Amino acid sequence: MIELFDILTVLSVLLLLVVLRAIRREHIRVEYSVSWLGAALALLLLSRSGPWLNAAAARIGIHDPALLLLALILIVFLGVFYRFSRIVSELKDMNITLTQRVAILEFLLKERDEQA
Repeated sequence: MIELFDILTVLSVLLLLVVLRAIRREHIRVEYSVSWLGAALALLLLSRSGPWLNAAAARIGIHDPALLLLALILIVFLGVFYRFSRIVSELKDMNITLTQRVAILEFLLKERDEQA
């Protein structure tokens, strides 16, 4: 019988391979891939740490260690998504600033051409 831990191990290895392939083909920048590689590695480590999860689940009061594993995975990926939300927000702000600067330069060039 296939366990959740085995499925998550396979999924983490697939995620690692997909990210590495995307880096190799330059579909994703290296600085952004670090979060995904870290998340895949965390997923792999968590899916292979059955005894630790059993002990932690018993200590917390969760009856099934798989639920603790899924909760930890959710926390890891929420961290990755939060990081990328901040990056997208920063890029949007930079884009707005750049657009404003280009508009000012175009205005100044047009004004200079009209005076000449």
